[in-house]
Amino acid sequence: MSTTPLEYYGTGKRKTSIARVHLRPGTGEYRLNDRPLDEYFGGTEALKQIVKQPFAITETMDKFDVVATIRGGGVSAQAGAMRHGIARALCEFNSELRLRLKKAGFLRRDARVKERKKYGQKGARARFQFSKR
Repeated sequence: MSTTPLEYYGTGKRKTSIARVHLRPGTGEYRLNDRPLDEYFGGTEALKQIVKQPFAITETMDKFDVVATIRGGGVSAQAGAMRHGIARALCEFNSELRLRLKKAGFLRRDARVKERKKYGQKGARARFQFSKR
């Protein structure tokens, strides 16, 4: 029996998106919610690049197949959650990659979320117009 696991797991989060990422040794194929990367993110090249950044920095571009389940948020937040999850899974694969990923900021969860609207106000920060008289 081999001592190396057949897959590496990482959970990525951004805003209200959560990505459960499984890395398996392979040829660089992506399956996001049972759809390929190009179909999932459409023609938006920037989002595809965000997802691939951890592989580019660690020089492991075509070594893993990515299988992920993504829930919540919009497409931009989902791409950020994917990047976070892939970076965490790569750290599980090889702890020596952690320094490069940390320096690039891929292991930090981007906690910026939309501020809630407060009662008696127009929005989160906006107020109703004040009238002195």
